[in-house]
Amino acid sequence: MTASEGGKDGRAPKILIVSPCRNEEKYMRETLDTMLAQTLLPTRWIVVDDGSTDRSAEILAEYRKRAPWIEVVNRPDRGGRSVGPGVIEAFYAGLAHANLEDYDFVCKLDLDLRLPPRYFEILVDRMNRDPRLGSCSGKPYMPSASGELISEKIGDEMSVGMTKFYRVECFRDIGGFVQQVMWDGIDCHVSRMKGWKVRSWDEPELRFVHLRPMGSSQQGVFTGRMRHGFGQYFMGTGLLYISASAVFRMAHPPYLVGGLGIWWGYLRAMLRREPRFEYPGFREFLHEYQMKSLFKGKVAATEETEASYATHWNQAPL
Repeated sequence: MTASEGGKDGRAPKILIVSPCRNEEKYMRETLDTMLAQTLLPTRWIVVDDGSTDRSAEILAEYRKRAPWIEVVNRPDRGGRSVGPGVIEAFYAGLAHANLEDYDFVCKLDLDLRLPPRYFEILVDRMNRDPRLGSCSGKPYMPSASGELISEKIGDEMSVGMTKFYRVECFRDIGGFVQQVMWDGIDCHVSRMKGWKVRSWDEPELRFVHLRPMGSSQQGVFTGRMRHGFGQYFMGTGLLYISASAVFRMAHPPYLVGGLGIWWGYLRAMLRREPRFEYPGFREFLHEYQMKSLFKGKVAATEETEASYATHWNQAPL
């Protein structure tokens, strides 16, 4: 089955894309241009202008004239950029204008990306080939000062937050996104817990450029990585696993400071006894998966988990 046959009853797939947007004039034209060049276009693209104070609204109006499937939802200025909870709040503000029942796939897409032309065609085709594949993505690369593209080192068992592409049945089965930092890790683990598969692929036709490096912040990279560490604590990650993860990150850009920021953000949240994500059985599932990942590797841990939770997927509301 091809991507063009990926919808219900053999019809063309219906794809809903929702994009939170706040002051993205620096990057958004590249995203808009590469979206218009896709070989498989979305049925509807809702862009939520979350109180932009730059030229974002003007640029969106320009592109709406070229593509009638682009819609804009305007929200009042909140006074600042809110990464994590604010982004998901804006996503749901856009989703409220659509009926998920009318679509086969839903995607949360950031406006700081340069996408390859067959990106969505290939993702839909992969989902057509594996009905248990609930969420997937390509791999993000960030531009260096020399112009070289550097991998952001995302594991194959995760779909990335800047292009969260979901089968609607899976998105509904997991209850959607949590409005907190680490929402884009929690969703992958809950998906596996419910028997779905999650993937990302590092292939030439699925590699995309992330123009704003992941884990950065308007207040600096260290602050962004501290936020990631807090998010890991909120999700339920154990101290042993986050320490190993932080050491791994120290060996990749931004060298040393990135890993230290993650570890300190986690430790500070732990010392403050910050609240954690509550979902029946989730923390036990996460700890088991993370310990398998540490001692067997993520590939083996993912394969074992998918095999042992396959019966949970059979009960999913397809």
